[in-house]
Amino acid sequence: MKIREIRAVGLRGQTPEGGWSEEIEQEDCIHTLVAVLTDEDVVGFGSVYTNDGLVHSALAVLEPLYRGENALEPERVTEKLRQHMFWMGRGGAITHTISGIDIALWDILGKATGQPVGRLLGGRYRERVKPYASLLMDEPEPMSDHLLQLKSHGFRAFKIGWGPFGRVSAMMDEAIICAARDAIEPDDLLMVDAGGSDAFWMNGYKWALRTAEMLADYEVSWFEEPLKPDALDDFVLLRQRSLVPIAGGEVLTRRQSFLPWLRAGAFDIVQPDATKVGGISESRRIGWTALDYGARLIPHGWNTAVGLAADLHLASALPETDLVEYITGSPYLDELAEGGWHLDADGMLAVPDTPGLGILLDMDAVARYTNGERWLDE
Repeated sequence: MKIREIRAVGLRGQTPEGGWSEEIEQEDCIHTLVAVLTDEDVVGFGSVYTNDGLVHSALAVLEPLYRGENALEPERVTEKLRQHMFWMGRGGAITHTISGIDIALWDILGKATGQPVGRLLGGRYRERVKPYASLLMDEPEPMSDHLLQLKSHGFRAFKIGWGPFGRVSAMMDEAIICAARDAIEPDDLLMVDAGGSDAFWMNGYKWALRTAEMLADYEVSWFEEPLKPDALDDFVLLRQRSLVPIAGGEVLTRRQSFLPWLRAGAFDIVQPDATKVGGISESRRIGWTALDYGARLIPHGWNTAVGLAADLHLASALPETDLVEYITGSPYLDELAEGGWHLDADGMLAVPDTPGLGILLDMDAVARYTNGERWLDE
């Protein structure tokens, strides 16, 4: 089975806020779907956390390398793409685009063999995974109202991030966390994301350590991105002294970029994003390496229904990956898969057990968020 063509289409119209200091608009494209078409008419789908203009340009550069390749060998093919792109820069739009191709090739391999991707990754340690509702922070009262609403939908784990946290005052920070903890159940998980990868993040190690001490009083499960994304030494020191586990790594791409952080002991929780780090193949390698260094992988997943499906299969195939991120309020996640996503009574998501990624795209929904752009029907 050979790769015949790869197509991409950007999602627009309902792009959710990202919390960034230069906020994105609903019409901005930060998520792109890719489809790998084969000579046997099997199609695989992937998702890329990158603007569609960049993805189209990257595909044009990569085309001589992927056209005619074996569509049933995702790890070898995407490693070939990575190895031949060193001169274009190791990371960035090229690597992000390869991520979507890798996810789509795993989808094809699963469809061709009749197996769910998680089983092809070496076996499934679990059949369901707890999603944590991921939402932007707000002032205490609206923050509480939002969490109560999500709790009523069945979520039992929550991550709040960005917004005013670390940007107004220590008093505001604690008021937000107090309101969040009061809104959810005592045994519900609560995670906090400072958003240190925001442009010109002003807080450093001393702020992060003081804040971690406060978060420990509210039984926060992890403190994410408390420092600038290149502050390796400060992350190491913070992890050594914090009573709250430290999480990060969503801005890193390629498994090699994670090694210095894991070797140094910078993270309790490492958070590669399969839609930009190099796909399922690269994420799995990072996950096993993390275990060797005393950390565990919980995927970053501010993405689409295709990205969530990839994360669920990845979580099923890693022994300590028992959570996935679920961005709330995004139709790109809620509406693109036929039938949507449904939490069970325990607040868990079933890992799809049908071949490939195990989801069918709702092409009417895709058309709504791509301005009706022709994608697969020509």
